[in-house]
Amino acid sequence: MAALGLTGRHSQEPPPGPIETQPRLGTSPDPGRAPGADPLLDALFPEAPSTVDWGLDRMRTALAELGDPHRRYRCLHVGGTNGKGSVASTWASILQRHDARTGLYTSPHLCSFRERIMVGGRPVPATRLVESASRLRALASELRMSFFEATTLLAMVVFAEEGVDTACIEVGLGGRLDATNVVVPEVSAITNVALDHQEYLGHSLEEIAREKAGIIKPGVPIVTAEGRPAVLEVLRARAEEVGAPLHRVEPWRDITDLRLGPAGTRFTLRAGTGRAIELETPLPGAHQATNAALAVRALELLPDPPSREAIAAGVARVQWPGRGQIRRIDERLFIFDVAHNVAGVEALVRVLADLAPPRPIVLLTGILGDKDWSRMLPPLVDLADRAVFTVPSSAPAERLWNPRKVADTVARGTPIEVRARVDTALDRAVALARGGTVVVTGSCHTVGDVLVVLGLNPFEPDDDSDGPSTAPAAPRGVLTKPGPPGQRGKGWAGGW
Repeated sequence: MAALGLTGRHSQEPPPGPIETQPRLGTSPDPGRAPGADPLLDALFPEAPSTVDWGLDRMRTALAELGDPHRRYRCLHVGGTNGKGSVASTWASILQRHDARTGLYTSPHLCSFRERIMVGGRPVPATRLVESASRLRALASELRMSFFEATTLLAMVVFAEEGVDTACIEVGLGGRLDATNVVVPEVSAITNVALDHQEYLGHSLEEIAREKAGIIKPGVPIVTAEGRPAVLEVLRARAEEVGAPLHRVEPWRDITDLRLGPAGTRFTLRAGTGRAIELETPLPGAHQATNAALAVRALELLPDPPSREAIAAGVARVQWPGRGQIRRIDERLFIFDVAHNVAGVEALVRVLADLAPPRPIVLLTGILGDKDWSRMLPPLVDLADRAVFTVPSSAPAERLWNPRKVADTVARGTPIEVRARVDTALDRAVALARGGTVVVTGSCHTVGDVLVVLGLNPFEPDDDSDGPSTAPAAPRGVLTKPGPPGQRGKGWAGGW
């Protein structure tokens, strides 16, 4: 296949070393969705295998064949267990207010594949993606690229052809051998390290941290909000090994005046310059304040950092659906959160405790069978008045759980019902939650499927000219009264 003739700055190759060693864990699932869940999936790379054979050689070969399109723009790279999509989305939102043409690559998606590849805050049109994929299909097939590798290649090509200035790229799985790890960014970030995907990344936090530390590149600043000594030592050792300056966000020190409410989270951030800046993100939770702080700290390390005005506006206008997303529909409040591991559930439970949404609280959840549902479910079931378990239809068949068996295992006094279909499960949850709250959680698949049934697709997939939804997730300005510095605010100034 002829090269596209793409050349430009940022042409440094990732150096040889540990990040190129052969995988020790075989294959892993692509962070995708079941065939047919989104027609666009079947139109892009229909013959791509659904598993990935770990390694970066295929990506590097494909990019070289195409003239290395990923070198035509600046890259920012973020990994970690939870929050990396929030950081990438916040980067893109801030840089757009900094007059940069910005690309955003995230995975998986909620409702439409188009959510994964954004330019200038808008999904790339489906016709554009299909046309670009058709030119890459033969090369991807020849190299036996996985679906995730092929779509990562697609994103990098589209960003070059769309003339983006900066691409904000989220790691798919792990880091060291993830398909995105071919980029040499101007700054990298690792949000945190928690137990997830142990069958592929390792069974201890230290093992998982070593995989995630693989995105740390020679001379490239790395920022992290991870604070546990054993994990931090792994990141520090890798940074020292390759000569990467390590910077930390320490929430207990850097974030004060934290106030949570239905409209999001307000806080004061001590910037890297030592000056304080007041910020508000529409994403609720202390953990989202940490994610925003991490995004800001990373951007401060760029040669041309954004202004304080761009930072404040970008944080305030970030759009990242399914992360504590709040909507009122008729007489019920809906809270959508893609918590899909123990750490994510713990963060969601803290948010719900702070928000104290109207009761009854009905839990609507579908968890993948390869997740630690035995630890995820008890805190969720305990906070709910009723629970409805379901099976997300968009999830791959081999990853589905058995909700009836699980319901018998985790019964804790809260009445649990099972509805296999998402639409009937939603109907039942709505009927049980009159005047109260439906909490939709457990996986990206479950949240996405429910959003589709409700017609709340974050980016309308039917119109190639669409942009982000302008409908507010919750009434603005309803925030808690200020609490003591460094503490969550309690009680509502305006209520629900």
